[in-house]
Amino acid sequence: MCRFALYLGNQAIPVSALVTEPEHSLIHQSYKSRERSEPLNGDGFGIAWYADADPEPALFKDISPAWSNANLRHLARVTRSRCILAHVRAATAGLPVTYTNCHPFEEGHLSFMHNGELSCFTHKRRQCLAMLSDRAYGIIKGTTDSEFLFALFLDNYWKLANIEEPLQRMQQGLSATIEQVASLCDQKSYGTSTLNLVVADGSRAVASRYTDGTPEEANSLYVQSGGSYCCDDGHCSMETQDNNHRSVIITSEGLNDDPRWQRVPVNHFVTVDVELEVGITEI
Repeated sequence: MCRFALYLGNQAIPVSALVTEPEHSLIHQSYKSRERSEPLNGDGFGIAWYADADPEPALFKDISPAWSNANLRHLARVTRSRCILAHVRAATAGLPVTYTNCHPFEEGHLSFMHNGELSCFTHKRRQCLAMLSDRAYGIIKGTTDSEFLFALFLDNYWKLANIEEPLQRMQQGLSATIEQVASLCDQKSYGTSTLNLVVADGSRAVASRYTDGTPEEANSLYVQSGGSYCCDDGHCSMETQDNNHRSVIITSEGLNDDPRWQRVPVNHFVTVDVELEVGITEI
């Protein structure tokens, strides 16, 4: 069911501060997840990051397990950004392990990743894809429910071009996407859907923690915000007070044992605006 982490801050940090350095880094979660019944997430990985001079994200993805990829460790050590998305994949049963199926996905200035499962996708794949415009259908390169969700989000986002506030447009696009697939995938017929989704544009982000099942069936999601976030000799922490810097991390599992990780309520959005203010609202 995958694990992911998002960093947004006004100070660039190395990718390693999410992926390799913390006590419970994303690489650690790739082979020893604490909050999944199956601890392995070894069916590929990906990172997306935004450079200051380019509004579109750069991507590095591979089908190898994150724990064994030397290139990931080297790149993570020297690549810095104020907006980073990182993902380790546990493929849904029946879906292939391919480069095109690895997250994050991107289109223009937007990047997207998913932890969970759209329960009816394998049964209603044709109906799902028929929901998309030709433009959104054309961005799909792989076979996952996650990329379909991104394409559906893009259709909703494009329809909301009249909304001038970017964060509001992103949140409403994600809300419409969840509503559409919830009506398509009857939980009694197809089982539980779990939609922990993240969309970012380099300056702001929206994440969801959603399930159509019981609260106990929802995938875990945490958020922490504060001042500077930094790592020193394997110890990573976020300053509580910092007048010059602000940081936000949204992650499937806390990156360390800091008690300040806030568990996101089930069926809620987390929003991060351009000023790095965090909001939590019901879906």
